[in-house]
Amino acid sequence: MKPWSFATALGFGAILLWSGLPLLTAASSTMPPFQMTAVTFAIGGFCGLIVLAVRGELKQLQQDWRAWLVGAGGLFLYHALYFAALRSAPPAEASLVNHLWPLLIVLFSALLPGERLAARHVIGVLVSFTGLLALFWGKDISVSALQSGHVLALAAAFTWAAYSLLSRRLTYVPSGSVAGFCLATAAMAALMHFASEETVWPQGTVEWSALLALGLGPVGAAFFLWDHGVKHGDHLACAGRFYRTQSRARLGLCDDRWRRLYRVPHSGMKVALPRACKKFVIPDTPKR
Repeated sequence: MKPWSFATALGFGAILLWSGLPLLTAASSTMPPFQMTAVTFAIGGFCGLIVLAVRGELKQLQQDWRAWLVGAGGLFLYHALYFAALRSAPPAEASLVNHLWPLLIVLFSALLPGERLAARHVIGVLVSFTGLLALFWGKDISVSALQSGHVLALAAAFTWAAYSLLSRRLTYVPSGSVAGFCLATAAMAALMHFASEETVWPQGTVEWSALLALGLGPVGAAFFLWDHGVKHGDHLACAGRFYRTQSRARLGLCDDRWRRLYRVPHSGMKVALPRACKKFVIPDTPKR
């Protein structure tokens, strides 16, 4: 396998791990979002630190301020927003809004050296955001249906797109440095938690197991894989694969209204990333 293809495959591995994020988040008790971010990133960061120490590669943590700003700042802001969104809106709906970040990656990729924004990319993005507005202000949707979780999920989408593309520009930063970014994210989240939240710990084996699984997988190993994938592989392929594999699963959990209206942003995605969405069909509304 060519290095470029292998890197893209690692990006796909991150997507596989992220598929369990909403379920594990829901199973890990009602822990406040900043506390959740602090604990899970501490687990992932310390595990990564152990791996670096065993391999004698702790020098990978010595990076410049740009790497730390993008890495730690991006991870902290995105997950604080996303965890808060899952707590403030129906998880399936918040995830669908957040899943617009692949289109944002397509749009903002034009800012990278050697990249070009095609007309179909612009058209696809415009159609998709028109569809997003329809989700909230369609004929059978009132303004009051817009919850804070939806807004937080959209902000998270912009944050993750920016983090991914800025990371691609920092190809000189090794993926092992993500361990340091995770620990810095955990520290920032802990400070915010102690300043604004009440501590709530999981109860029982199931909740503790879900929390540990979060730190090891979706909020741990996945970030090392994604970092390598977007830096050295096909970032557009990774974005398209995420949309194709994740959004269909979320649509199956939504009500009929969301399933009908999401056909509009999906049409935009098919225009912008036709190969990624070729076999992706919006599930029909179940017959009653």
